Amino acid sequence: MRLLFWMTSVLTICTLNATQPRPNYLLIMVDDLGIGDVGCYGNYTIRTPNIDRLAKEGVTFTQHLTASPLCTPSRSAFLTGRYPVRSGMASMSRVGVFIFSASSGGLPNNEITFATRLKKRGYSTGLIGKWHLGLNCENSSDHCHHPVNYGFDYFYGMPMTNLRDCIPGHGSVFLAGAARFIKTLIQIGCITLVTATLLNYSGIIKINWKVVSYILIFFGFLFGLVFLFFSNFRYLNCFLMRNHQIIQQPFKHENLTQRMTKESVDFILRNKYKPFLLFVSFAQVHTALYTEQRFRGKSKHGLYGDAIEEVDWSVGTILNELDKNFLQNNTLVYFTSDNGGHVEEISSSGEVHGGWNGIYKGGKATSWEGGIRVPGLVRWSGVIEAGKVIDETTSQMDIFPTIVKLSGSTLPHDRIIDGYDLTPLMKGKSVTSEHEFLFHYCNAYLNAVRWNPRNSKSIWKAFYFTPNFQPKGSNGCFDSHVCFCYGDFVTHHDPLLLFDLSKDPEEKNPLTPQTQMYYTVLRTIQQAAQNHTESLQVIDNQLSWSNIIWKPWLQACCSSWFDLCYCDNDKEFGGD
Repeated sequence: MRLLFWMTSVLTICTLNATQPRPNYLLIMVDDLGIGDVGCYGNYTIRTPNIDRLAKEGVTFTQHLTASPLCTPSRSAFLTGRYPVRSGMASMSRVGVFIFSASSGGLPNNEITFATRLKKRGYSTGLIGKWHLGLNCENSSDHCHHPVNYGFDYFYGMPMTNLRDCIPGHGSVFLAGAARFIKTLIQIGCITLVTATLLNYSGIIKINWKVVSYILIFFGFLFGLVFLFFSNFRYLNCFLMRNHQIIQQPFKHENLTQRMTKESVDFILRNKYKPFLLFVSFAQVHTALYTEQRFRGKSKHGLYGDAIEEVDWSVGTILNELDKNFLQNNTLVYFTSDNGGHVEEISSSGEVHGGWNGIYKGGKATSWEGGIRVPGLVRWSGVIEAGKVIDETTSQMDIFPTIVKLSGSTLPHDRIIDGYDLTPLMKGKSVTSEHEFLFHYCNAYLNAVRWNPRNSKSIWKAFYFTPNFQPKGSNGCFDSHVCFCYGDFVTHHDPLLLFDLSKDPEEKNPLTPQTQMYYTVLRTIQQAAQNHTESLQVIDNQLSWSNIIWKPWLQACCSSWFDLCYCDNDKEFGGD
C-alpha cells in the first residue's frame, strides 16, 4: 500500500512538472548605459519610470558585473556564459571590437548560446537590435556569423554598432584620427623631401625625381582612398537587416527605436501561445545619439537624457504588451547594459554625450567599477519577491545558466561555463553568491581580480595595471577617446593595487603593503588567477588584425557598388 502511495505521488509530481508552463524570457540590453543613469540606481534627473518599475516589481542587483567593459566581448560573454577570452573574442591589440561589417572575425560557430539551447527545447527565439558579433567569413553573403546561426529564429537589427559616422552631422570616430596620422606622415615626408633635395643639390646623393613623383602619386592616391572610405562609412557599415536580407542601407535613425519597439511587440504577439525568448538589444545610447522628435528637448541632460527617456518609453511599451496578453506571470524579464557609460563622449558642439556611472570610477573600456558595474534587474511576477535588493556579486554570464536551467535544458558538459544559476539567490534559497572570484579583463589582458571571501564581508579587488587617465586627475582617457590596455597607455603595479570595495566602492584609497592581511589577500588572489589562467585553452583570436580589417570581398551590399550600397526596403516604416 505504501509503495502504491509513493508511486502515485511521484507520478503526480512528474505530471505537474510536465504540464507546468516553461517561462518566457524577455532580455533587454541598452548600449553604453551608465549604472547611474536610471532612477532605481540613484538618478533623480532623468525620468525612467518603466525601468524603475522593473526594480519595484522584481529584483535589483547592486553588484552586477559585465565580463568585459567593451561591446563585442561583453556580448559574447552574455550569450555564452563564458569569459570572452575562452572563445577568442578578446583582442590582443588596441582595437577591442569589430569595426567593419566586412571583417572575417566573429563568435566561433562552436560556441553555444542560450538561444541555441532554448531553441532545442522548442522555444521561439528572436533578436531585435544590435548584434556586433560578426557577419561573414569567406564571401559577402555566407553570413557565417549571422544571429540565425546561434539559435535565433528571427533577427531584425544591425549586424554592427551605431557610431558617429552612421549619422551625418555627428562627426567621425575615424576621420579626425586619420587626419592626424596623415598630417604626421605629410610632415615627415616634407622634412624628408627637403633634406633629400638639399643633399641632391650638394652632390652627396643622386635622386631619381621620376621615382619620387611616382611615390608621391601613390601615397596621394592611397590617402584619397582612405578619406573616401571613411567618408562613406555609413553606407558600408550602418545597415539594417531582417533575417538574411538587408532592408535599409544606411539605416535611418529618426524612428529606429520605434521600429525596434514595434518589432518586439509583434514578436510577442506572434509567439504568445508558445514559449519564447526575445532579446531586445538597443542601439541607444551608444553615439551617435538620436531620438524621435517628440522626445527631443524633454530631459534635463540634452540629447543623451532624451535618448534614455526614449529607451524607457520603449521598455514600457514592451512591458505593457506582456501585461495586456497576461504574460507577466510567466515571463522572466531581465534588464541591463553591455558595459558602463562612456565618460569620454563629447559631441562636436561640446555637449556631454556619455553616461554617468554614479559614484563609481572610470567608465567604458576600463575595469574600474564604472566600466563593469551595470544595472541588473529581474522581474518574474508571482515567482520572485517584488522590491528585493541583492548586494551579492553577480555577473551577466549568470544569465546563460539561469535561463537554460529554468527552460528544462542542461548546461554543456564539454566546456567551462563561468556563470552560475541566479535562481537560488532570486528566490531566497541562498544568500551567498557562487562567485568567490571574478576575473576582469581589458581586452585579452587580465586586468584585475575580485575576491569575495566566504567568511568575510570584504570584497577585495586587485589591479595588475590601470589606465593612464588624461588629462591628469580626470576620470577618463580623453586624449584617445577610450582607454587602452597596454604599453604607455597603462601603469603596471608591483605589488598589485588593492582595494576593499565593501569600504571603498569608489576605488579612491588603495590599501598599502603595511595594511593587515595585504599580502595574504594578494597571495590568495594570485593563486586564483593562476588557476584561472591554466584553465584557458589556446584558440584562434577572432579580433586579430587579420580578422578585423576591412575585406572588400566580404562587404554586404543591397545594391551595386555604383549605387553606393543604398536601399530602403523597410516599407512598413516609410521606405521606398
